[in-house]
Amino acid sequence: MTDIEKVINGRHFRVAIFGSARIKRGEPTYGIIKELASRIAESGMDVVTGGGPGLMNAASEGHYEGREESRLHSIGLTISLPKEQHDSFHLDIKKNFSKFSERLDNFMILSNAVVVAPGGVGTILEFFYTWQLVQVKHICNIPIILYGRMWEGLVEWIKKEPLKNGFLNKADLDHLYITNDCKEVMSILKNAHKHYKKDGKSFCLNYKKYKLKIG
Repeated sequence: MTDIEKVINGRHFRVAIFGSARIKRGEPTYGIIKELASRIAESGMDVVTGGGPGLMNAASEGHYEGREESRLHSIGLTISLPKEQHDSFHLDIKKNFSKFSERLDNFMILSNAVVVAPGGVGTILEFFYTWQLVQVKHICNIPIILYGRMWEGLVEWIKKEPLKNGFLNKADLDHLYITNDCKEVMSILKNAHKHYKKDGKSFCLNYKKYKLKIG
């Protein structure tokens, strides 16, 4: 049994945090994501990131500092790139991938909620991949939280173009939560976590619904 399989069998609630590798320590967004991950740990939730630098490191660092119990995990799903990046610190479990598609699938298997922080092409890919799978019911209806002002313009464009032209339904937007407030992010996550704990074994688990090989 792999480390990832052990985490899944342990029935932990896991929050994926997507975001830019280019945002450096000392920049405001780095501190915000670090604080958010600390609150996630304080609330008894695991965190899943791409395991690299930037906001991924901010998340793993904050999660480590916010822990009050050792059973929590920071999981890093790293990717092999032509220009190697250093891995995040404070990762409890790490798995490296050679293909983005396989890595994305493992994010989907593991995640009970998704926070999309500011980022570039990779972050946008992760957002749309998650949203598409929720839309077509290949994974559970997990919260997709778009954190930061940069997403407001994208969502407005989605409403003005694809939605207006009938390429998606208005209800598809109900899966998205757009906010610039960490307290609101935590409120959404805590509500999802509450339902997860309440429903127990009947709670929709992505690793069962998605039917992919774990790890």
